[in-house]
This record gives sequence, C-alpha cells and structure tokens, in this order.
Amino acid sequence: MIDESLLRTAIEQATLVRRHAYAPYSNFLVGAALVAADGTIYRGCNVENASYGLTQCAERSAVTAATADANRAIVCCVVIADTPEPITPCGACRQVLAEVSMDMVVVCRTLSGQEQRFTMHELLPSGFAPSSLPPS
Repeated sequence: MIDESLLRTAIEQATLVRRHAYAPYSNFLVGAALVAADGTIYRGCNVENASYGLTQCAERSAVTAATADANRAIVCCVVIADTPEPITPCGACRQVLAEVSMDMVVVCRTLSGQEQRFTMHELLPSGFAPSSLPPS
C-alpha cells in the first residue's frame, strides 16, 4: 500500500513532467512518476522520434531515471495523459515495469482526475519475468 500523501505528490510530478514531453508527431503528451520504497520520486515523459520506433514512453523514461540513480525498489507508477478515460501502459512498458516489480501499483489518471489502479499482476498476468529464465 502506498501512502496517499506521497501518491498525491507523484500525481503532481507526473502532471508537471507531462508538459515537458516531446511529441511533435502525435501531440499525445504523457507523464509518469515512479515512487520508490524510500519515497524518492522519479519522473519521465514520452520523447518521440521521427523514426517512430525509437520513441521512448514516459514509463520507460522514468524507469531509466530510477535505474540511473541505482534505485529499483519501486512500489508505484503513476501514468497521466489528457484523455477521456485513464490510459494504461503499453505492452512494452508493462514488460519493463514487470522487470522492476510485479507487485507495484500502477495508477492511471486523466488530467480531469479520473483514476484506475492496477497491480502489475493484473496488467500483465502470467508475464515473462526474470524467474521465467533458466538458472544461469
């Protein structure tokens, strides 16, 4: 369970970082904030590329920031976009988030405040995880 005060801060941070998204092709701005077990918040936004395939999603951008800070003890991911209904992470982001923690809570929100909460187990049931690999 995540502290609701810390969650509110993460929602604010995801909303703020969303404004920095680079999305000249889709005009679809997404912000994400990861909450670590120690309370640190890592932000990310989507960064598009003219080749499309090299586009970086907000969630993966935030995971990169947390990893660069050597903090992978993530308990929550907030995803926010200006959509009528909350959006969930794409398949690639689900896989990357699952690599971090299958137990994290994913909070999907709209700018107007509609919200849905999931665990990674709900978003990626029977997902491919490090435990899926044979022992090395």
